[in-house]
Amino acid sequence: MDKKRLILLLTWTATLIWMGVIFYLSSQPATQSAHLSTGLKDELLGILGHFIPGIETLEIRSLDFYIRKNAHFIAYFILAVLMLLALLQSAVPKAANLALLICLLYAISDEFHQLFVPGRSGQFRDVLIDGAGALLGVLVTALVINRISRRFFVFFD
Repeated sequence: MDKKRLILLLTWTATLIWMGVIFYLSSQPATQSAHLSTGLKDELLGILGHFIPGIETLEIRSLDFYIRKNAHFIAYFILAVLMLLALLQSAVPKAANLALLICLLYAISDEFHQLFVPGRSGQFRDVLIDGAGALLGVLVTALVINRISRRFFVFFD
């Protein structure tokens, strides 16, 4: 297998695996999902406790909410980066637009899927957060690729 095909296979494999991770996480019942968020909050407060003594004893109820919403944003940021790289490797025209569209459609389908998971609900707000993460992921990836390619071609001109 040549290098180009291997990179194509790896980018699509990483993208599909990440989509599977998102699906798996949104398939968790509300109690299991809440437990994951609480565990993450406790870990975060433990780390912050080294810098801000006593913070781990504070009851920070809204932190769970922010952890959940940031998880949405970050998950779709990563998905957009992977999707754009896979589409670029596939030489798809208007890859950035298509990557964003696919991420938005996946976010909508993910929220719809959650309607059937015990204790979960589909929320339009989460689609907006997912979309914002995907948009930033596409923009950052496009800017980095543009910057790298410009430096590369300037170096060889």
